[in-house]
Amino acid sequence: MEPAAGGMRPGLAAALAVVGFGALAICGLGVLSLVSGSDVIAVRGLTPIPGAAAFAAAVIGLAATLAATLRRPHPSYAIAAVAAVVTLLAHLSTLGVAAVVVGVDPARALAAVGAFAVSWFAVVLGGSAAVAGWTAVALVRTRARPPHWGWEDDEDR
Repeated sequence: MEPAAGGMRPGLAAALAVVGFGALAICGLGVLSLVSGSDVIAVRGLTPIPGAAAFAAAVIGLAATLAATLRRPHPSYAIAAVAAVVTLLAHLSTLGVAAVVVGVDPARALAAVGAFAVSWFAVVLGGSAAVAGWTAVALVRTRARPPHWGWEDDEDR
């Protein structure tokens, strides 16, 4: 599908936004963990697998949301809020399910989900998804061009 206003194609915009989300979220979570001195998922007995599965689900949730919404004729910037909510819900639900699958008792799995949901880490993850969603919409809606110097068209020189 062609972009509505001469912007970037929706699939490419979604791909760039998802890659940007991954980089921004990993950096933000790492810096917040370093500054606060706490783990992103701080529950004893929880292996790294649920956290990795939850982050992968967040990426997939964001990608699915952007792929479904950017193809509309004139996508709204409200997609950023939808992307943040879907990304957080995908992360939290997968974190709980994956924790139970790896053998953690349900109470600890629920504790991991609850602790993440009310932490600054959730704000960083949701904010990163919102930035990625807004960026994807901007890439599709705008007619931005690369920089162009006046002398680049001069064929006489």
